[in-house]
Amino acid sequence: MKKASASGASVSASQLIDARIADLGDWRGAMLSDLRALITSAVPDVVEEWKWEVPVWAHAGIICTGESYKSVVKLTFPKGAQLEDPKKLFNSSLEGNVRRAIDSRQGEKLDKTAFKALIRQAAKLNERSGNKRR
Repeated sequence: MKKASASGASVSASQLIDARIADLGDWRGAMLSDLRALITSAVPDVVEEWKWEVPVWAHAGIICTGESYKSVVKLTFPKGAQLEDPKKLFNSSLEGNVRRAIDSRQGEKLDKTAFKALIRQAAKLNERSGNKRR
C-alpha cells in the first residue's frame, strides 16, 4: 500500500512505519520496532499496511494494529477474543466480545515465544475466516 507524501512521491507502508518508529525516538519506538520484528518473524509473508494513521500487520485480513501513546505501545487484535491466550498476553480491551489488545509499558518484558504463537494463530484464523486478501 502506497501513500503520497507531501512532495507527491509515493511512500510505502513500511516506510511510514519506519518513520513512526524514528519519530517516537524513545522506548516506544524501540518497543514498536521489537514487536514489528517479532510479527514479521512469526509470519514471514505478513503485509505491512498503514491505516488510520497507524501501522497495520495483515495476513488474509488484519492481524493487529500498532498504536503508540504516552505510556504504552498498544497492539490491537480485531479478532482477539477468538484467540487462545494461555500465557495471558492480552491485558487491555478485555471487556468486549471481539477485539483484544496488548499494552506494553516501558521496561516490561514480553514472552516472545507466546507472542509469536499468538501472531501465527491470528494469521491462521484470518485464513480460516475465508479472507482471500493478503
